[in-house]
Amino acid sequence: MNKLKKQNTELLITTISKMLEGLNHVAVGASSPIPGAAALLASEKGHGLPKVTILGSQKLNHFTDGGKELFDCAAQGRIDAFFLGGGQIDGLANINLVGLGKYPNLFRCFPGSYGSSYLYFLIPRVILFREEHSNRVFVPKVDFISAPGISGKNIYRKGGPYALVTSRCVFKWNIHYKCFVLESLHPSETIEGIKANTGFNFCINKDVKSTLLPTQHEIDLIYGSVGHQIADTYPDFATKQLGLKF
Repeated sequence: MNKLKKQNTELLITTISKMLEGLNHVAVGASSPIPGAAALLASEKGHGLPKVTILGSQKLNHFTDGGKELFDCAAQGRIDAFFLGGGQIDGLANINLVGLGKYPNLFRCFPGSYGSSYLYFLIPRVILFREEHSNRVFVPKVDFISAPGISGKNIYRKGGPYALVTSRCVFKWNIHYKCFVLESLHPSETIEGIKANTGFNFCINKDVKSTLLPTQHEIDLIYGSVGHQIADTYPDFATKQLGLKF
């Protein structure tokens, strides 16, 4: 693994972890090694809080009935944060997990919506995460809405988008203006570069920051206790992206 890729992985983990500080319970779904590592890092720094549940883990899954119990906990208000991604994401925070093309005549299929819409409505802090930052992912309008980012005033909804984290930057969601706001730039990125690689319109914070780099303490945790915990669920990620040896 090259040095730049490794540094970007460290940055993404620490950036997301800061969004989870002070929460009680964070759940992580399937195929989410970076969000999973971020949740574990937040827990390590918070002396056990937030509690982290990673679906598919032998040691970090507190549920006894899989996805069903995840949905029950979300409905009961017992999950504070969750992660969603998508083959497409647009400027209204809609996500597409179904496929490309006019439904049902899709020319490319994605894994499927599963419970994304349900969880998007119920969990207060949903962090959208997509490592690839390009015009093919961030589009003006998704081809299919698996889960809507916003709802009408007459629809009860306590959950929704909190932020969008990519390999290039961090957007925060502005619920009042219903748009993403460019919050920080990762190293070597520019506002012009973000505009060129983002298919939807977004707002720009008048004081766009540089994304905070990991501290040495955070890096030590990533390659120590966090790395060894995430390896239980994602051994390939731990060995290939973190370079850990067991």
